[in-house]
Parts: sequence; C-alpha cells; structure tokens
Amino acid sequence: MNTFAQQDFDQLEAERDLAYSLNIEDIDPSDRRLYQENVFPPYLERLRNESPVNYHSHSRVGPFWSITRYEDIRKIDINHQQFSSEPSITFVDSEGSTTNNFISMDQPKHDVQRKAVAPVTGPRNLAGLEPLIRERVIKIIEELPDNQEFNWVERVSVELTTQMLATLFDFPFEERSKLTRWSDVATASADSGVVESPKARLRELDECFAYFRNIWNERAKNPVGNDLISLLLRNDDTRNMPDEEFYGNLLLLIVGGNDTTRNSISGGLLALNLFQDQFARLKEDHTLIERLVPEVIRWQTPVIYQRRTALEDVDFKGHKIRQGDRVVMWYISGNRDAEIFDHAQALKLDRHNIRAHLAFGFGIHRCMGNRLAEMQLRIVWEELLKRMDDIEISGRVIRNRSNLIRGYNEIPVVVKRK
Repeated sequence: MNTFAQQDFDQLEAERDLAYSLNIEDIDPSDRRLYQENVFPPYLERLRNESPVNYHSHSRVGPFWSITRYEDIRKIDINHQQFSSEPSITFVDSEGSTTNNFISMDQPKHDVQRKAVAPVTGPRNLAGLEPLIRERVIKIIEELPDNQEFNWVERVSVELTTQMLATLFDFPFEERSKLTRWSDVATASADSGVVESPKARLRELDECFAYFRNIWNERAKNPVGNDLISLLLRNDDTRNMPDEEFYGNLLLLIVGGNDTTRNSISGGLLALNLFQDQFARLKEDHTLIERLVPEVIRWQTPVIYQRRTALEDVDFKGHKIRQGDRVVMWYISGNRDAEIFDHAQALKLDRHNIRAHLAFGFGIHRCMGNRLAEMQLRIVWEELLKRMDDIEISGRVIRNRSNLIRGYNEIPVVVKRK
C-alpha cells in the first residue's frame, strides 16, 4: 500500500471511532463531508447493522428515512405503487430546485419519455459505437506521458466521457468541454466549490439551456440523426415537451452520460491501486476484465443514493412511513451489505455474484446507459493493459463534495509503459 493509500486507510480507521461513538439518531448519511473525505463506510455500516430503516428527524437536508440494506433497497425501488419518483429522486432543499425529467416521473409518462431516447444505447447503436470508442481510447492512452505525473481524472476519465457525450448529442466537438462543465454545475451544491453561489449555478444552467434550445430549433428542421436530440424530436410524445421537461431531461442525459462512467473509470484505477493483489491478477490474465468492470462499478457506486416519496402510509419492516415522507435508498450502502457481498469493502475479481450490484439502480429506473458505461470501462482496461506495465497513484486523491455523485477531481498518477 503506497503512502497516500495508507493515509486514506488511517483516516478511515480514525473516523470509525467517531462513527461508533455517536448516538444512532445523530448519524446523518446526507453529510457531504463523509463522501468528500471517503469516511462514509462506518456510518452506513452502523445503520445497516443497528437501524436499517432509520428516520433522520434533524438532518442537514430535512427529515427523511434511510434504507441501507440491499434487500430493502430492492423492495423500495420496485414498489411504485407506494413509493413515487415524483417530484424528485434527490434531496430538495434550499440550495437548489428539482427539474422535471423522466427519471423523476412515474409510469406511464416515465416509460414513454425513456423509450424515446433508449435506442441511442441499444445493441445496434452500441455495436456501431465500439470501434469509435476504441479509437479514441487508444489515442488518449498513447498521448499520456511516460514516467511523468499527470491528473488521471482530467487526461483519461473526463476526456473520454466528454468525447462520448458529444457524440451522443452530436454536439460541436471543439466545444465539448462545455458539457463537462454543465454536468459538474448541474450536480453542484452551494459548498462544493464548483460554483460561487446558487445564483451563479442557475446562470450557467441558463446558458446550457439556451445553447441546446438553439440546437433543438436547428435540428427540428430535419431530425434524421441518431443523436439524443433528434430522437426526442422524432418521437410524438416528446417532440412538444414543455420547456421544463426538455431542460430536465437534458440535464439528466448530460449527467447520466458523463458523471457515472467518468467516476467509474477513476474509481477503477483507485481500487486497483488499493488492492494490488487484484491488479497483479488482472495483469496476468486480461480475460478478468469482464469481471473487473461490474466489480469496479459496485465498489465505486458513482450514484450514491436515490430518493422516493411515500404515496400513502406504509408499514415497512415494522416502521410507520407516513404519506409524503422522503425515503432514501443508499445504493452505496446496499453495495457494501455483508449479507450479500463477502468482504464488501474490497475489490474481488472472483466474487460469485459479481453482477448483483445496485449501482445502476433496480427496476424501471435502472440506468438506461448501463451497457454503454460497461463497454467504455472494458475498452479502457483492454487498451491500457496492452500498453502499460504499471499505473501508480503518486499523490493525494481529491474527491468532490457531494452526497449524490461519488466522484473525483484529481488522481495524480505515473504510468510505466511496456
């Protein structure tokens, strides 16, 4: 374990003492510090073991129920009769407002709007995208400096996913960095350091909406492409969406197409540096990449939680959830449930249930782009292992401050080519 990994481990052990010294009612899993400092595991562990259905009456984001065990999360996620995705799947507080998008809708409207854009990540389109992704991955890797420190997040994770997002939207390639920025702004909290203030955040999002409104108006003249905008324009159910739904779906597709894959590429590198025995196995046997991809996604869990709202009074596991209560499924906790995953904190390529993770959600809201994300991760590691003897983290990992997206701003690395 290198010096920087050891520092993270030591900090986590120190935090464990604090987590177990608190009264259970004082544990607040919505605290963004827990994820920025990567010290969330003992807090969620206590909730799973001692209060898996827990009511937080005085959290930073107001009252809500926490669901932290794997099986309970699955039960909530598929129970659309009692737990609604409307008005939002995230915390709604004074720092920002929600927007209408199909992931924050119930059936039948959810299914109609999702169906409109689903072909972009369908099998036929993915088969066509694979050669392009591989070409881009090879170019990115070949341009990396040898034996010289650089930021893996910026040079690899962000660059690849931003290029892919530009392709999915048929967005001007030379301006693709705008997509990265808008994705970061869309999920930024007031104390994230990404934006100066909530007003500044809204100003940047207004720029995003204006830019895409121009694309929409221009493409509406002849929407023949297989990009996301043309697909929405060709569908009778989405062609005349109200502005708020268009903007909401736009942000959903930008964030969904960027943040999750980007942070899983970064998280995979971090996990392999932490679990060097698994990295050694992977270098010896490249066929293990097929197992690495789902295991990295479980270990990383890029979307930390989703929220539902109780449509009626519900007796759940002996707890009275009232109509209107917010119910939060902590996917990152379910993916570390020891009853489901042996040695859940570790990266294990021989895990018997390696595809059973909750990182893509469960049920009708399961991530639409899951196959595209998996394909990008697979190609990244296929091409890296052909060319690199080692990729070592060489400095402090800087994580973003969010309780929604588990992500990274900086991972300093040094690569050694074959």
